[in-house]
Amino acid sequence: MDRLGVELSIPGALDINTLLRFPDLFRTTRGTPAPPEADALEPLLEEALDRVVELRAREGARLEDALGLALVDIDHHLDTIEGLAPARLVRERDRLREQIQALADGVPLDEDRLAREVAYLAEKWDIQEELVRFRSHIALFRETLAPDHEDRAGKRLGFIVQEMNREANTLGSKANDADIAAAAVAIKEQLEQLREQIENVE
Repeated sequence: MDRLGVELSIPGALDINTLLRFPDLFRTTRGTPAPPEADALEPLLEEALDRVVELRAREGARLEDALGLALVDIDHHLDTIEGLAPARLVRERDRLREQIQALADGVPLDEDRLAREVAYLAEKWDIQEELVRFRSHIALFRETLAPDHEDRAGKRLGFIVQEMNREANTLGSKANDADIAAAAVAIKEQLEQLREQIENVE
């Protein structure tokens, strides 16, 4: 101990407690795990990455299925709207005829004038262009969602949903029919779900 004190230039008597105050004097390797070999780590990393890829693929497939079902539902509502649209003109023509006859008090009805009024309403309420554009947006959405599409980014899908929503608003404003309005609202609900789901698309 005395010789160690001289060599280390430590004044006074040395004992074990004094030496323990200098942690750099002692080193221990007992209990320290040896670093893993690179060769042992590689297969573990590959397995972990494979699992991540598999999980993401499953989640992507579920998301794609959900988006596809929403589009099918929207298609169904568009078919409903298209089927209901002509009947509202017939109802409006009959309503106008009854009102005019009640006001005319026996004066013969001018069928040509009535036909012109109905034609005006038909033009005002026409939704064929909106239906055509909406269905083209659906086709573009499905095309973008296809696995072999060059750009499946969620931002592009979000833009398409925004255009669909524009057409749904127009359909609702031109509805003039409770059932058509209800179908337009159902479409907007599906579009909101689509918008939320595509936030997870990369």
